[in-house]
Amino acid sequence: MAGGGGGGGGGGGGAAPAPKADELQPHPVKDQLPNVSYCITSPPPWPEAFLLGFQHFLVMLGTTVIIPTALVPQMGGGNEEKARVIQTLLFVAGINTLLQTVLGTRLPAVIGGSYTFVVPTISIILASRYSDEPDPHEKFLRIMRGTQGALLVASIVPIIIGFSGLWRNVTRHLSPLSAVPLVALAGFGLYELGFPGVAKCIEIGLPQIILLLIFSQYVPHIIHAKKHVFDRFAVIFSVAIVWLYAYLLTVGGAYRHARPKTQFHCRTDRSGLIGGAPWIRVPYPFQWGAPTFNAGDIFAMMAASFIALVESTGTFIAVSRYASATMLPASILSRGVGWQGIGILLDGLFGTLNGSSVSVENAGLLALTRVGSRRVVQISAGFMIFFSILGKFGAVFASIPAPIFAALYCLFFAYVGAAGLSFLQFCNLNSFRTKFILGFSVFMGLSIPQYFNEYSAVASYGPVHTGARWFNDIINVIFSSKPFVAGFVAYFLDNTLHVHDSAVRKDRGYHWWDKFRSLKKDPRSEEFYSLPFNLHRFIPSY
Repeated sequence: MAGGGGGGGGGGGGAAPAPKADELQPHPVKDQLPNVSYCITSPPPWPEAFLLGFQHFLVMLGTTVIIPTALVPQMGGGNEEKARVIQTLLFVAGINTLLQTVLGTRLPAVIGGSYTFVVPTISIILASRYSDEPDPHEKFLRIMRGTQGALLVASIVPIIIGFSGLWRNVTRHLSPLSAVPLVALAGFGLYELGFPGVAKCIEIGLPQIILLLIFSQYVPHIIHAKKHVFDRFAVIFSVAIVWLYAYLLTVGGAYRHARPKTQFHCRTDRSGLIGGAPWIRVPYPFQWGAPTFNAGDIFAMMAASFIALVESTGTFIAVSRYASATMLPASILSRGVGWQGIGILLDGLFGTLNGSSVSVENAGLLALTRVGSRRVVQISAGFMIFFSILGKFGAVFASIPAPIFAALYCLFFAYVGAAGLSFLQFCNLNSFRTKFILGFSVFMGLSIPQYFNEYSAVASYGPVHTGARWFNDIINVIFSSKPFVAGFVAYFLDNTLHVHDSAVRKDRGYHWWDKFRSLKKDPRSEEFYSLPFNLHRFIPSY
């Protein structure tokens, strides 16, 4: 065959040179992601760190504003209550982010509001015991106290699972193969918050996507600048331009005769936050009054806090990848989950109307900027606390139209999903076992929640519709989570199918993470994850 190829090539003016041996080798496997400008322990210069921290603050504002904007009016609250809830959520997010970066996983992970808690919260809002309250403000306060009580008790779930070491024992059996569906769908599973949100005001959302792509992907290659400016600060540049454009459309009267829904999504003066926010206000525990407790609400919220714990595990793994750290040891994941429980406890104490989990969009921002520095995220936590106290100034940024945030999500959620797919480098993709577990878990992770969500959209309640509302909520919360369903199916199959076969151990990539199973096995793990001020003497990690 080789001789015949050479003869034919001679007649045609010379054959193409044979590829070199190293060109035919696959890309080498990397424990840590290369080409990250600043890893978890290396902070950028202070001016750059402040700008990057402000950018993280901007990105996390989306979820912080969208959730109260959707829920507070249903509770009977007006613009003033909405502004106070957003301030409180922002304040507690700042505290939780600091706790997580100093005492939790120590990853550059922003801890903010979570959509996982929306279903049980809506269930509390619709409870019949609040429907007979004639005064809207009093109804708002009663529902808020009900959610506080549910969150306070529900926080026990991640606190016990995390600090008891139970989650450590679960995640020790996590292989790269079973991590792929969990991490991938932690990002890709949020597709409903991407382009559908952009399309609510396409003339603002689409330019935001285009400008973000131009600044982050194309401009750096056209200009060839020595310093990373446009790609690193693409969010600030693009949001500033599109926000100004949206403001000019608003004051120019472009939406004067538009439908109310279009005005709400497109106009920059429709949020009502600037008028409703006080100049200076410090949120404090039990500011809405004493919490009330209802067993059904508590069970539903417990389910949500458990699902948030699983989803955050996937996002933590993506954050570790983009911070150019090694895989999290199981004990560190468990510690982080415990501190997430403390975060939910603070949510209940202050009354944020929502539980806490790791911000997926901020994990994606780490990839865009290629800066995984812990200090940057701690600075962003400072911005959260600062702007939550100075209400009017924070409200200015919080009034950015939601389609702008949805446009950012299109890129950031995609980055987190891609982090999940990147763990396939540790697996044998020519194994039928790998193909089955990967394909089946991802498919079921998309298909089962789709059924639950479609059913709920048509019937206004989930497929499980018993007389016990709390039981319905538990089932609906669990099976509406794409990362949980995919992660559970993959974890179960990966740990029960032919696990004692030595070839299978290599196929699933389990041996690659052996040295990261405990904190002491690899010196890099101690560098990235050990506690400051020698606190690990008092809080051991096994």
